[in-house]
Amino acid sequence: MNRPQNILIMENDIPTARILRGHLRSDFREAAVVFDSASVLKELSALPPDVLLLDSDALPAGKTASLCREIRSLCSVPVMLLFTEMSTEERIQALQAGADDYLQKPPNLRELSAKIDALWRRFMMQPKPSSAPEKCVDYPQLFINMTNYSVTCDGAPVDMPPKELELLYFLASSPNQVFTREQLLDHIWGYDYIGDSRTVDVHIKRIRAKIKDHSSWSLDTVWGVGYRFSLHSSHISSNGPTAPSAQTDSV
Repeated sequence: MNRPQNILIMENDIPTARILRGHLRSDFREAAVVFDSASVLKELSALPPDVLLLDSDALPAGKTASLCREIRSLCSVPVMLLFTEMSTEERIQALQAGADDYLQKPPNLRELSAKIDALWRRFMMQPKPSSAPEKCVDYPQLFINMTNYSVTCDGAPVDMPPKELELLYFLASSPNQVFTREQLLDHIWGYDYIGDSRTVDVHIKRIRAKIKDHSSWSLDTVWGVGYRFSLHSSHISSNGPTAPSAQTDSV
């Protein structure tokens, strides 16, 4: 596929949305419009488009980077920002959070199509997930698969949002190693994340509500330091679970 087929546009100004949709439908197979960030996330969870156009004017001040970060937690769709006015710092934060390019409004429509094609070419040149080795950890009654973002505990699937799953996987892939809250923030949320360490505590609490400690393993608080995924060796057989090391398979 040399060109993207499906473009999703988040634009809350109806006349602008009509212009963008009309032009992109003449250049690409399909272009759909949504009007808010909640609809964007819903569409991405159901069926990601080939390229996403994101109108930062439709978002509260300072929220573009946060939405880009949420988008990246769901999928790797190329993201083009559209804006009327946006500071250099806001653009930098959005790019660091997952946006791929930007264009000031009103865009030149031919340039917009050319940028969409360029984004798609770069995206298609990236290694595909299927070519990478499967990333998973396997313990008694607990299987965490980062390849398809699934968790099974006591033989049943566990519904776990991406950040909870990534946090659990990171801890479980380095058993018995203690991580501070700051280290976990850096590894899971990124160095540019502006939240505080309570984010980690909240996610750990949610994980514990979904999976209970096992006789072979537990998710432990190390008071005054942080958290660790503990293995209880007396319950692990010689043919026991396999887990990638933090050095060879980190998040």
